[in-house]
Amino acid sequence: MLRQRTIQNLVKTTGVGVHSGERVEIVLRPAEANTGIVFHRIDTPEVVDFPALADKVGDTRMASVLQNGNVRISTVEHLMSALAGLGIDNIHIDLNAEEVPIMDGSAGTFVYLLRSAGIVEQNAPKRFLKVLKTVEVSEGEGENAKWARLEPYEGFSLAFSINFQHPAIDSTASFAEVDFARDSYTKEIARARTFGFASDVEAMRSIGLARGGSLDNAIVMDDYRILNSDGLRYDDEFVKHKILDAIGDLYLIGKPLLARYVACKSGHGLNNKLCRALLAQQDAWEIVTYDSQAAAADAVGRDWRLA
Repeated sequence: MLRQRTIQNLVKTTGVGVHSGERVEIVLRPAEANTGIVFHRIDTPEVVDFPALADKVGDTRMASVLQNGNVRISTVEHLMSALAGLGIDNIHIDLNAEEVPIMDGSAGTFVYLLRSAGIVEQNAPKRFLKVLKTVEVSEGEGENAKWARLEPYEGFSLAFSINFQHPAIDSTASFAEVDFARDSYTKEIARARTFGFASDVEAMRSIGLARGGSLDNAIVMDDYRILNSDGLRYDDEFVKHKILDAIGDLYLIGKPLLARYVACKSGHGLNNKLCRALLAQQDAWEIVTYDSQAAAADAVGRDWRLA
């Protein structure tokens, strides 16, 4: 039986919220089988729980934001991406502020934390959501068109196209594709950082965003070039970060996917719209389990196969 996973030990760290600028402590705790991924705000008068599910997303401006009444947890996508990449099904995540810390702007630190906590199997079958029919969502027309779709596929792969019309980005690859039966999440995707433009920073800060952003946790560009002295981690880091975000957004479906994701200029809002559209079309998917790892060869990511 291909089994669910959680972490073995509690692990914690501190960082800063990229939009709030506030110091945040995050604690990752093991969870029982079939718990799912649950965030908790522990700085409120009573602890507020946030199941990491697409229909709990209340805002997608610049991040995926879980909402429970008037209480929020923002910027969950990088941690969700790391959890998906390592095949973790069940975990509790405690935060003492509104935002998941940005760390270095990628999912790399979260991968390190999760691995340092130890990853253990549980006595329950891992349940996949298998896409049976193509589902697509779109916005805009012509050159402004953005779209994303999920197609039937025996495994999990993602293909993404970007077009930012900026010299620094246009000089890198505008398309990337990964297949996790073949490619390593931790090697190929996890270290790709978020990015932004120096010209946008003041406008974003005026509406309460990007207060914690810096060259330490993002790729920053002026009108012509990258300002980070260490350059890029991947030749196609920009498009790979969009794939990293999409992996995290799609994991809000609540289960690992068996599907091919293809997108052009998609973002958190369109990714969430795609998740909701898929879940609403009940004949477009089914839940499956596997009796053995051999039977799940194409479904199991390289970074979470059994030794």
